[in-house]
Amino acid sequence: MNNDVSNAMRFINAYNQVDQTLRAVYNFKRNMSFNDMIRRAVPINSIVRKYEDKLIDYARLRNAIVHNSKEERIIAEPHTDVVEELEHIADLISEPPLAIKEIATRNVLVLDSEVSIKKALETIAKSGFKIIPICQHETIAGVLTPNRLVQVLGENVSENVNLETYINNTPISAIINESDAEVLFAIRPVTITVQEALDLFSRNRKLQAIIITKTGINLEQPLGILTIANIIDLNKVVEDYDV
Repeated sequence: MNNDVSNAMRFINAYNQVDQTLRAVYNFKRNMSFNDMIRRAVPINSIVRKYEDKLIDYARLRNAIVHNSKEERIIAEPHTDVVEELEHIADLISEPPLAIKEIATRNVLVLDSEVSIKKALETIAKSGFKIIPICQHETIAGVLTPNRLVQVLGENVSENVNLETYINNTPISAIINESDAEVLFAIRPVTITVQEALDLFSRNRKLQAIIITKTGINLEQPLGILTIANIIDLNKVVEDYDV
């Protein structure tokens, strides 16, 4: 087989890989067109969202490469760069990289809910971590964020509260708003992919952290953490990933 046919077959195989994976993952009907499937996947898949225009263009190119007959004879040849790009996208969609392997910080710093605000501030200063999971009775109960600390301290300053006394004697459990807890953080299993993490941050603009445990429940030890600071790195993985 010459190189042109090889390129064409590689292109068709990658195209079919995208088509079959999306139909299987999202249960799209067999009679749904490729373009409609891509548009429906855009809100729920960050990789498809990122490459939407190119995938639509590649659908047109596929029809130019393959003669629409029963044999689907190849009548045109794609450039190698185009083939490699579609193969890259197909790999990202069908075998997405795991966040725990690519980006997630493994040495997760956790604070007990009964430590004082002073202790929490000292820990943040020494560790460099800005967003810290809070555990209460061995359960992940929330996350401590710089915004919440600034808000609480600002409120006390405005009320002329003695800050030294306040931070020494107030546990961080007192400043964790339980109603905001599920909005500010999410718990997911080690199988969470880079794409899924990006989707979570995209759907919830208030989300500060994704805490990774073995099976994704709050009774387990955190194995990794992703914060809003990792979004750029997550996108870079999508751009550079090579299976």
